[in-house]
Amino acid sequence: MKVAKFGGSSVANAEQLVKVGNIIKNDPNRKFIVVSAPGKRFSGDTKVTDMLIGLGNAYHSGVAYEEQLTAVKNRFSEIIEELKLNQSVLADIERNIKSALSVEGSLESKMDAIKAIGEDSSAKILSAYLTNQGIPAFYTNPQEAGIIVSDEPGNAQILPDSFDKIYTLREKEGVFIIPGFFGYSTEGKLVTFSRGGSDITGSIIAAGVKAEMYENFTDVDSVYTVNPNIVANPKAITTLSYKEMRELSYAGFSVFHDEALIPAFREKIPVCIKNTNNPKAPGTLVVAEKEASEKCVVGIASDTGFCSLYVSKFLMNREIGFGRKLLNIFEDEGISFEHAPSGIDDMSVIFRDNKFTAEKENIVVNRIKEELHVDTVSIHRDLAVIMVVGEGLVNTIGVAEKATSAFAKANVNIEMINQGSSEVSMMFGVNASDMDKAIRSLYTSFFE
Repeated sequence: MKVAKFGGSSVANAEQLVKVGNIIKNDPNRKFIVVSAPGKRFSGDTKVTDMLIGLGNAYHSGVAYEEQLTAVKNRFSEIIEELKLNQSVLADIERNIKSALSVEGSLESKMDAIKAIGEDSSAKILSAYLTNQGIPAFYTNPQEAGIIVSDEPGNAQILPDSFDKIYTLREKEGVFIIPGFFGYSTEGKLVTFSRGGSDITGSIIAAGVKAEMYENFTDVDSVYTVNPNIVANPKAITTLSYKEMRELSYAGFSVFHDEALIPAFREKIPVCIKNTNNPKAPGTLVVAEKEASEKCVVGIASDTGFCSLYVSKFLMNREIGFGRKLLNIFEDEGISFEHAPSGIDDMSVIFRDNKFTAEKENIVVNRIKEELHVDTVSIHRDLAVIMVVGEGLVNTIGVAEKATSAFAKANVNIEMINQGSSEVSMMFGVNASDMDKAIRSLYTSFFE
């Protein structure tokens, strides 16, 4: 039994949905299908979710919204007409849009209802198309499927009781088409996961039904060793461990939402990343455990938008509780940190730049000076994080030397290193402007 999730590019238009239909038809083991909202049809196009956000903002701000409403309806109407589906499908979607616009509650809850229209409509359209093709397919609302979540608009978390309810779906016949991205609270309120959360839905369903395989269909043949926008024609990765995929996802790999694998990971369900446009390609398999390899580095990930705060104080190492006090200041200001490398008299805290506004910077710096009496405190913005990832990396001799040599060859200064806190990754901080040339040099060292 397989769970297959199709991303936005896979359901962007009628042509893509026909491909999805053929993939489902060609493997009767694909019994549970999770879909995203229609994505971009071409470069410069607008994703349906972004169209819906624009519609919701206009409607709830009390300004003219008819143009956005018409654009959303036309997008679905075009798909339905090209697939030659009954117009009752479009009428159902239009009723759903009207209902979502009139939802009561907080603005966040109202926007959740509107944003969920994309995935919900994709599921209804695909279900109707498969039925026309003679496949016994059933649209299955997440509430009916058993996806019960916490009442946190835009950041829902799956509740443990859900998995027993989802498991009962195994007893039913047919192919179940489930919209991704949202679930329902115990009070029956629609609540969405964080952006990109259709991957989470697919993983939840795979864990709930205890599938033999969770397939995630995208628009690439596999996960690559490095971002193809930085290095032309990089090598593909055939097999990854869950830990490796998690590290790569966190540090900029866009194939997966970085929380998506957690439910599948707990059930040790293998995940295969495949291409809707080339379904015969083997893809990349993500597994709980894999055999050690002499070439332990599997990928190099990177992301910009980081910031570091550096503090220095003589004899810091003798001051009990210094680190806790420093991090407590960040907690008080609602700032989560990513890394915290330290030395005898020094400590740095790495966090996302967008969480550290000028106002918060002023508050944090003043509190550090007044409460911790440090000798030095400084801020470094425009930082990029580069992760060298691979199982067994911590026990492999020469990886750090090879990496630092690559930075030197690229004439890139390393602002910081965090090695040893993770068994499968080594983190480097560099100026954002140096990131691309550092990545190219690292790729040459490890893969060519």
